[in-house]
Amino acid sequence: MDNYRPDPDDLLAAVQKDEDRQHRGKLKIFFGMAAGVGKTYAMLDNARHRKAEGVDVVIGYVETHKRAETDALLVGLEVVPRQKIEYRGTVLEEMDTDAIIARKPKLVLVDELAHTNVSGARHVKRYQDVIELLEYGFNVYTTVNVQHFESRADTVKQITGITVHETVPDSILDLADEIELIDLSPDDLRKRLAEGKVYTADRADVAANSFFRTGNLTALREMSLRLTAEHVDHQLQDYMQFKSIAGPWKSGEHLMVAVGPTPFSEQLIRWTRRIAYNLEAPWIAAYVETTRTLSPEAKSRLAENLAFARDLGGEVLVSAGNNIDSVLIQLARQRNVTQMIVGKPTSNRWQRLMRGGSLVDKLIKASGDIDIFVVTGDKKEENGSRLSLFQPISHSSWRQYLIALIVVAIITAFNLVLVNLLSYEAVGLTELFAVLLIAVYVGRGPALLAAAASAMTWNFLFITPRFTLEISRLQDVILFSMYFVIAILTGNLTARIRRQERQASYNADRTL
Repeated sequence: MDNYRPDPDDLLAAVQKDEDRQHRGKLKIFFGMAAGVGKTYAMLDNARHRKAEGVDVVIGYVETHKRAETDALLVGLEVVPRQKIEYRGTVLEEMDTDAIIARKPKLVLVDELAHTNVSGARHVKRYQDVIELLEYGFNVYTTVNVQHFESRADTVKQITGITVHETVPDSILDLADEIELIDLSPDDLRKRLAEGKVYTADRADVAANSFFRTGNLTALREMSLRLTAEHVDHQLQDYMQFKSIAGPWKSGEHLMVAVGPTPFSEQLIRWTRRIAYNLEAPWIAAYVETTRTLSPEAKSRLAENLAFARDLGGEVLVSAGNNIDSVLIQLARQRNVTQMIVGKPTSNRWQRLMRGGSLVDKLIKASGDIDIFVVTGDKKEENGSRLSLFQPISHSSWRQYLIALIVVAIITAFNLVLVNLLSYEAVGLTELFAVLLIAVYVGRGPALLAAAASAMTWNFLFITPRFTLEISRLQDVILFSMYFVIAILTGNLTARIRRQERQASYNADRTL
């Protein structure tokens, strides 16, 4: 088992989140796919049990829609009088938040979380009333349907053709200590609708042929099940982060596929979606940004791949870092990933040796309990994109190489002017200094060219016998060889340090 050290920022955020929970009330959401599944009934039934246990329970706002079985549960529960607000000649009733705060109960029941308050109320939205009650330390039970979450509203419109106007931000889920899914099959809900237990008869017929069609309800049910599972998964991640527990906990399968700006990524995404569907598991498409610049074609391909992953139901994560293997492993541990999918490396053995191993080799070495699946692509796709899947190559422009040669030429001309005043060893140091400057301001490729060019000019113009490529003395051979090696190594290291500095600056900008 490799030693796992949680990210300090993530750990601090987890601690802060836990402290916030300690100082506010607890929120329980009774959640369902649509109206009529029994959310309000379940909330009231649960509240009656809490009252029987001695908990001080009050009703802040409950809408029973004149359902007899729901009305019966109100008996014995204290109701805080509603606030009456006149609006356009009509007196409307809203929850009286001030009265609840003055009453100081232990538990408050607040129905229909997504409700928009009438103009003149304390807050625009009812969920804002709930947040205030939580901040005062009161526990709150509330109800909401899946279509009312902002991130799901567009999908619901695509499925049902109905625009949802009353929504709540998804951040309310971060405040929820518990979500209880009130699940009902589409057929059972349509039966309740036909029996008049959801809407009155005139509204029920219209609803049955529009929003409450079986296909719509099936899709909404899947959305509600998925959102509930995601919330439980996030709770597990928060617990693991807070307790500094190295993932993954294989309480359920969680897949992550590493993608890049190549056609092969599309095949990897399809492969992951198929496996995730068979395992009934959530999945993530992760891309690691580096400081290397992508070509316009690569940027376009990357955007298509990420959009494709979203279209297939995957969650897209984009993180930054130059050590791609480390970033992927960190993401996997943070998200409790149990299986990671990567493409088979296309580089040859010599290239992998020069890089210290392929990405796959590094991931397998650092993966710990995470399973790594290596997928082989179609030959046509592989040959059409020999570009590294996860580490796109960024070529220096011809202008940068030209600048490198010009700098070497200028330094060499300077040394020729002072040739009678400088030893050839001192000339070598000035040439080496030029290589370092090029590595800092231009890049690694031009620096390597400058190292080779400066070594040759140093030998030809300054090392005796001059104006030849011959080296007569053994000590000069050693000196020349060491210069060439040191120039390449220092140029490469300087360029790498510069790249890391740009990455750190880039990460800071993303955080801000």
